Amino acid sequence: MKNRCETTVRYAETDQMGVVYHGNYFTWYEIGRTTLLKELGYSYKELEGKKIMLPVVKVSCNYIDAAKYDDVLIIESCIKELKGVKITFEYSILRKEDHKLLATGTTTHAFVNTEFKPVNFKKHYPEIYKALETNMEG
Repeated sequence: MKNRCETTVRYAETDQMGVVYHGNYFTWYEIGRTTLLKELGYSYKELEGKKIMLPVVKVSCNYIDAAKYDDVLIIESCIKELKGVKITFEYSILRKEDHKLLATGTTTHAFVNTEFKPVNFKKHYPEIYKALETNMEG
């Protein structure tokens, strides 16, 4: 399952030339990821209520073309891999006007408790794990 949501590039996200600062793509990844999880019925807030945290342990971004001020962007997100105590999300950022691919990337997260100890998510939360697994892309 691929989730799609939109955001508009704000002036504060750009440099003097109106081009988006590279670090903002990671914020858009977060928007996509949280929207995907909500669509599956599990918000970050709900997971944190269960004492589950998802810190980023690996991140990548391939910049293809520049996003610019006032562009409407489509953020596509999906679960690429669910393995052990880790989950990897995959993202594509497209400009809505012409559907030009601007960036692709991934984030890998660990399932940990509030003491940052790894959690066997499949064992402790099988219903949520199954929902994630069922919606894995590929």
